[in-house]
Amino acid sequence: MNNGSAIELIANRSWLENTAEAIQPAITNTFKAGGVAGQQVKNALHGTWLGHPLHPVLTDVPLGAWTVALTFDLMAESGSDNGYSGAADAAVAIGLAGAVGAAVTGLTDWSATGGRSRRIGLLHGLLNVSATALYGASLWRRLTGDRRGGRGLAYAGYAVSASAAYLGGHLVFNEQVGVDHTAALKLPHDFTPVMAERDLAEGELHRAEADGVGVLLARQGENIRALAETCAHAGGPLAKGELIDGSVRCPWHASRYSLEDGRVLDGPSTYPQPCFDVR
Repeated sequence: MNNGSAIELIANRSWLENTAEAIQPAITNTFKAGGVAGQQVKNALHGTWLGHPLHPVLTDVPLGAWTVALTFDLMAESGSDNGYSGAADAAVAIGLAGAVGAAVTGLTDWSATGGRSRRIGLLHGLLNVSATALYGASLWRRLTGDRRGGRGLAYAGYAVSASAAYLGGHLVFNEQVGVDHTAALKLPHDFTPVMAERDLAEGELHRAEADGVGVLLARQGENIRALAETCAHAGGPLAKGELIDGSVRCPWHASRYSLEDGRVLDGPSTYPQPCFDVR
């Protein structure tokens, strides 16, 4: 079975969809129950303050630490220990700590996915949980004197985490999760007539096209604001969203952008929305 067939097999598993349907609303409702504070925590976990998703940054901690642990374990087995076993134990513990942060941010990002991405992302998460459990058991066996058993569990955990990392890469590069969906747009650089000013009513979102690129227009008193109409988070149609106090909320995953300058006000988006001068 090639990699493409394996991904399709995963994406078509009904049990993944059923499980996702049960878990995802619980995550979303937990943040909603927190009101403004819940939204702020959610924004922080998405990485709106960072300018790109926080989750990939934190995944480097467990993957890096467990790679170091693997190296030290192999060195300890190849001859005299020379402290390699203790170094491996410390690396396993650091990886476990990093895995907690990666899991929390990953769940937050996953809660704003759907379809194939949601199913593949769920298996990605389950594999990471399994790897973390194996490393937790490994650390316990090491600390209780069963170093051989601890190493065996760590080797199994590394194989599982590598499989999870492969799915993580597929989610980014093939399913386009966590990327800027406006990055490939050929944005207009010259002034282009798109509609008569009198046809743009106050309090409405209007979609126009400038050189083949969708543009969102909204009137705010004497000012007319223009943003790229494709949501940076997942490509949603902002013109079908909601106008809220000088901002627009995407109808797909509720990312909210300032109409004045396109900055992210609420995640899951972490990328600012391209904006245009209007005359």
